[in-house]
Amino acid sequence: QVQLVESGGGSVQAGGSLRLSCPATGYRSRYTFSIVCMGWFRQAPGKEREGVAAIDDAGTSYADSVKGRFLISKDNAKNTLYLQMNSLKPEDTAMYYCAAQIGRRCLGWPNSADFTYWGQGTQVTVSS
Repeated sequence: QVQLVESGGGSVQAGGSLRLSCPATGYRSRYTFSIVCMGWFRQAPGKEREGVAAIDDAGTSYADSVKGRFLISKDNAKNTLYLQMNSLKPEDTAMYYCAAQIGRRCLGWPNSADFTYWGQGTQVTVSS
């Protein structure tokens, strides 16, 4: 069973940076981890969950609201997914979730329905 555990959230002032980490366990091999689709989602109070960034063997995808500020990456040696968040804004405040699909291409992105595995979330708070 694949398990995802996010960390790295916290409180930061606008313009600051945070890096979220999501080590994954339960994959058969590092190769399997390296090719599966993974993504970051966020949900603010009273709002729907939205896709932030995704990565698969075809490349990366970002929500328009974070393009140029956020960077998604994988460290295959550590089986870990990252989200580097720069130039943070108050509207980035949300619970951030790491998620993974079963296959190697991100089906349905930025919709979350095709993501099978989810972490418990890490809170990011950006003050003005």
